[in-house]
Amino acid sequence: MKVAVECQSPLLQKSLEIFLSRYLTSSKKSDIVIRDEKCLENRKCFYIANDEKADLLKPFSKSQLILALEKKYNALYVQLSSTDDTESNAVEEVPKEALDFSVLEKRIEYLTKEYQENILRVVKAFYEK
Repeated sequence: MKVAVECQSPLLQKSLEIFLSRYLTSSKKSDIVIRDEKCLENRKCFYIANDEKADLLKPFSKSQLILALEKKYNALYVQLSSTDDTESNAVEEVPKEALDFSVLEKRIEYLTKEYQENILRVVKAFYEK
């Protein structure tokens, strides 16, 4: 998820930039543009205000902001792509009991072992100096 912040309020602008530092990008490259004024005809717009029509009401916490943005992102992009993919429909039709987690377990085991080896390599390199 890529987010751009374009607020009239400098305080809100800076707060959002701090909260969303890892998601920030330019408005041309963004998936969602956060504004504190009403946005007409722009479905990428995420409106924050005290207004009932706002996507997120002030005051809010960082977790409320992230959850609301993820909900908006899913509504805009994830649902659109999942209706087009026949593979995603096939996954939804499989009952939960029939799912085989052995591949996932092996992948987790492999990644854990690789992570452990990397940590040991770093520790050994540190103490060999």
